[in-house]
Amino acid sequence: MKTCEYAGSPFEEPRSHPWLPTPGEAGARYYDLTATPANIRNSLEDFKPWAHYPSVEAFYKLLERLNHVSSVLESNDCAFEGPHPNESPAVIAKALQCSGRVMVLFRTLSRNTAPGEVLRLKNDLHAALSPLDPNFLSGTVGTTIVPVRYLKLPAEADQQLGTQLMISFWAWGNSELENMQNLGRLIKNLAQALRKVSSQLAA
Repeated sequence: MKTCEYAGSPFEEPRSHPWLPTPGEAGARYYDLTATPANIRNSLEDFKPWAHYPSVEAFYKLLERLNHVSSVLESNDCAFEGPHPNESPAVIAKALQCSGRVMVLFRTLSRNTAPGEVLRLKNDLHAALSPLDPNFLSGTVGTTIVPVRYLKLPAEADQQLGTQLMISFWAWGNSELENMQNLGRLIKNLAQALRKVSSQLAA
């Protein structure tokens, strides 16, 4: 499975957790999926137009496991852009691509402010993904550590300042169906890796 360090969009200011609505994004709001897992299927607006594909259901199940009470991790934010013309045809010779992201953090918020914890999460994820599905060339997972202010932690002495892991993903195909099938293959690998990582970090 191909992975990379992804620079991502620049973050001039720390994100917040829980995150606050962005001006101009009507209807966008934070949902605590650990408390209300039913919102996984009704609150992720970007995924709804593609929900008839098994790959989207696989992503929903990934989120259910990630936010399950037995997981040491949880998700914060997701995004998805469905199949559209390939933006990097020189890199991979496919007509279409889709892409998305999921933000991942430790459920014990103070772990996200402890030195090295989110870096370990990132490194463990790359280690878990790299041996999976070595013949799969039509998908890539990228990681970015981003600054976050944890609003539920004490405000004094910068105790709120920490990080979380942005997991970005891209899949390619020559048709919409192939593109979404390759996304499903990628999600299967990512779900397997996250289960392993959550178990390791709980030890």
